[in-house]
Amino acid sequence: MAKKKEIRRIGVLSSGGDTPGMNAAIRAIVMVAEENGIETYGIRGGFRGMINGDIVHLDPSVVRTIAHKGGTILKTSRCPEFVEKEGQERAVQMAQAYDLDGVVTIGGDGTMRGAAALCALNIPTITLPGTIDNDLSYTDYTIGFDTAVSGVINEIIKIRDTMVSHDRIGVVEVMGNRCGDIALHAGLAGSMDYIILPEMEYDIDVMCAELKKKALKGHPTSMIVVAEGAAHGNEMAKYINSRTGLDTKSVVLGYTQRGGSPTARDRILAARLGQHAVRLLTSGVSNRAVGVRGDVVVDMDIMEALEKPKVFNRELYDLACTLVRQ
Repeated sequence: MAKKKEIRRIGVLSSGGDTPGMNAAIRAIVMVAEENGIETYGIRGGFRGMINGDIVHLDPSVVRTIAHKGGTILKTSRCPEFVEKEGQERAVQMAQAYDLDGVVTIGGDGTMRGAAALCALNIPTITLPGTIDNDLSYTDYTIGFDTAVSGVINEIIKIRDTMVSHDRIGVVEVMGNRCGDIALHAGLAGSMDYIILPEMEYDIDVMCAELKKKALKGHPTSMIVVAEGAAHGNEMAKYINSRTGLDTKSVVLGYTQRGGSPTARDRILAARLGQHAVRLLTSGVSNRAVGVRGDVVVDMDIMEALEKPKVFNRELYDLACTLVRQ
């Protein structure tokens, strides 16, 4: 029986879009590894940094107080070179040159595919879900999602104040190309009148008729949140104005949703997932995507996690509609 390889050094990288909580995950990985006598090396700039050898030692003193910071101290990028076999082989050579016995990646579905590629080339790898969109189906929540939703709600409060002051319709566009979870959760928590999602069909002309009827009954202000994958906020606002004659303004929140200090929930989630990733590597386990189901940290085969279909929470959507249509 082959002896389990001792883990002495691991690498950690963040890849794809940045998300609040990445630093909290990095902190947990370094600190848990240190407790187990393992050195951690930061790979700067994602897979591009791995290809270029931009790799530095992460002392616990460097990461001890970074959990509250947004973004990622390791920087991040999208790396088309890593999609090619040549780029992957170069990254493996760098990992071997730095004597890395394993790697933890933090990011979305593209990062997960990169992690699977490293595993296929015999670099033990564990991946954590870092994306504000919450579009990875194998986990209930991704790192950064809660912070993004909380940030959107804070902006909704401000936008509603000025819309009410001017008797306007407000259209707020949020991120979410294939998955409308940010719009759904922020729409419910922020008491939005309409929630437009890529998962649900909608009739804008019916909505316009309802908005006009509300205005005639003395309720000129309504708030609409739209996920970018369902419609463009600016175009929707112009259409509503042209169909109803009601003063309608749009706000595209954009990259403000990715920044800021992570919520306590995201910091705790990131810490728990980071701890689990190190424990898997020290147990000789690789090729796993770590996530959370209910309040339990889970892991599964990376490709199985990627292939798992996303289930839309129709019950939550129906509740949101019930609460604002009465």
